[in-house]
Amino acid sequence: MSDSISNVRPQPDQVLVDIADYVSQYIVDSPLAYDTARTCLIDTLGCGLEALEYPACTKLLGPVVPGTVVPHGAKVPGTQFQLDPVAAAFNIGTMIRWLDFNDCWLAAEWGHPSDNLGGILATADWLSRQAVAAGKKPLTMRDVLTAMIKAHEIQGVIALENSFNKVGLDHVVLVKVASTAVVAHMLGLSRDEIINAVSLAWLDGQALRTYRHAPNTGSRKSWAAGDATSRAVRLALIARTGEIGYPSVLSAKTWGFYDVLFKGQPFKFQRPYGSYVMEHVLFKISYPAEFHSQTAVEAAMTLRGQLAALNKTSDDIRRVTIRTHEACLRIIDKKGPLNNPADRDHCIQYMVAVPLIHGRLTAADYEDQVAADPRIDALRDKISCVEDPQFTRDYHDPEKRSIANALTVELKDGTVLPEIVVEYPIGHKRRRADGLPLLEAKFRTNLARRFPKKQQDRIAAVSLDPQLLDAMAVNDYVDLYVI
Repeated sequence: MSDSISNVRPQPDQVLVDIADYVSQYIVDSPLAYDTARTCLIDTLGCGLEALEYPACTKLLGPVVPGTVVPHGAKVPGTQFQLDPVAAAFNIGTMIRWLDFNDCWLAAEWGHPSDNLGGILATADWLSRQAVAAGKKPLTMRDVLTAMIKAHEIQGVIALENSFNKVGLDHVVLVKVASTAVVAHMLGLSRDEIINAVSLAWLDGQALRTYRHAPNTGSRKSWAAGDATSRAVRLALIARTGEIGYPSVLSAKTWGFYDVLFKGQPFKFQRPYGSYVMEHVLFKISYPAEFHSQTAVEAAMTLRGQLAALNKTSDDIRRVTIRTHEACLRIIDKKGPLNNPADRDHCIQYMVAVPLIHGRLTAADYEDQVAADPRIDALRDKISCVEDPQFTRDYHDPEKRSIANALTVELKDGTVLPEIVVEYPIGHKRRRADGLPLLEAKFRTNLARRFPKKQQDRIAAVSLDPQLLDAMAVNDYVDLYVI
C-alpha cells in the first residue's frame, strides 16, 4: 500500500519568503549602491539606444497589434511607442540586451542584472502616467533606482552559488524571478501577494540555453531577457488580481522546481540580500563582447600595438594561446563555422582575432560583411584556450571576482611576444575610477545616435546630476527620451 500525499497546504518555501521580505521591507541605505545604480541606468538606456540602429532588433519592437496606442501607457525610450506595461517591458528589455553591451554578473551563474530595467521602467512609467491622469503623485526616479538595486540583488545573490546553466537552463529565469518580485512591490502587492507572484515565476516554463550554444546559437539570446522581464510584469499583474500562489513550488517532491529542473538540489546561499550586487556589478565599457572575453580583447588590443611596433601584422602569427578560466571555456571557446552575429559574439577566438587584425572590436564587427574577411577564420584556427586553475579559483573568489585572461603570441619567425595578462576588465569595481569617464562618454555617444544636440544635453544634464535625477518624476524622465 503506497503512502498518500498530504493535501495540507504547506508554508511557503523560505526562498519565496526571503525574497518577499526583502523587496517589501529592506531599506537600501548604501550611497555606493545608489551611485552605481545611476551609472547603471544611463549605461543600460544607452545600450538600448544603440540597439535601435539594428533592424534585427527593431523588427521585434512595437505593440503586439500594429498601430495600438495605450492611453497613459508606458513609453519606449528612443521610439514613438506608447504601450501597455507588458509589451513595453519586452520592448525595453529587448533593446537593452540586444548588443550584449549592458552590465554583467559572473558567479556560479552569470547574467545581466540590468535586464530587469525593462520591467521596472515600463511599470514605473505606466504607474506614473496613470497617477498623473488621476491627479496623484507619480513615482520618482529614486523609486526606479531602488527597484534596480533590489532586482540586481535578487538575481545576483541567487546566482552566487547556484548554476542554472549546468542543468541546461538559461540565466533569464533569474530575470523573471527578480523582475516579478520588484514589480509586484511597485504595484502595491502585499507580502503574501508578492510570495504568490514569485511562486508563479518559478512555476513558469523556463528557457533552455539552446540558443546560446553551438550548433543552435541564434538571436533569441538577444530578446530572451526582454521576454523574461515582460513575463514578470504579466505574472505580477495576475497576482494582483488575487490569483493564488504555489507555496512549495521549489521544494515539492516530484513536481517542484528542485526535483524537476535542478537535479533534486535545493538552492544554496552565500549571503543575505542587501546591496552587494549593485555595488560590485561589472560594466561593459570598452567592447560589446561576452564578458568572459573582455580581458582577452583588451590583451589582444595591447598585442596589436606590439605587432605594429615590430612592423608585423596578424599575417605573421603562427599561434595564439589564451590562458583562461573554466567558465570561458564552457561558454565561448568555439571552433568551426560561425553562422550569425549571435554566434560570433559568443566565440572568444573571433573576439580576439578581430582586434589582432583590425585594432578594434565594435558591434558592427559581428555582422556578415566584416565576418566575410577570410583572415578572421584563418586566425581563429590558430587560437587555442587552456584553463588556468588559479584563474578559475579567482573567478569564484568573492573578494576578487576576477575575469582573467592571458594571451601569448608566437610569430612565424619563432619570436614569442611576452604574455599579456589582464585580470580585471575596465568595468570591474577594482577599476571603477578608470571606467566611469569612459562610461559617461559611451552614454553620450549613444545619445548622439538618436537625438539632436539640445535633447542630448537635456538628457545628460538630468542623468548626470544625482539630485535632479532622483527627484524627477518617472514619466518626465522617460519623456526626455521620446523622439
